[in-house]
Amino acid sequence: MPEATPESRRHTEVAVGILIRADGALLLTSRPEGKPYAGYWEFPGGKLEAGETVEQALRRELQEELGITIGAAEVWKVTEHDYPHALVRLHWCKVRTWDGDFEMREGQSMAWQTLPLQVTPVLPGAFPVLAWMAEEQGFRGATHSVAG
Repeated sequence: MPEATPESRRHTEVAVGILIRADGALLLTSRPEGKPYAGYWEFPGGKLEAGETVEQALRRELQEELGITIGAAEVWKVTEHDYPHALVRLHWCKVRTWDGDFEMREGQSMAWQTLPLQVTPVLPGAFPVLAWMAEEQGFRGATHSVAG
């Protein structure tokens, strides 16, 4: 079977939730053992199944992975990232309301983070979104200055 070239690789469509707490903190979860990039931090979500909308997939994935039921999901940005194991199209959704207690159903860890993030390493596909979030929150560059 011939090797797939980047041009012939199909995109994997992924719904990603940027859960934003009232204080502005963002939820990141670690990738569980057995998955590519295990131990890396990411925004939660997962692949769209046949016939699903982005919001339906995100709602299902966050219920399956975290045990929560989300409120409205605002589809915000779409990015692509070419990982060695998959070419992904990431549909980023801001989520500000949810019900239920967080359960890490895949053995992952979770952390509420403000910018700049304290958790590392972060999945490379999240970098553009983190930059946009920092811009929205008034950060310039990778660090912020402390008034002194």
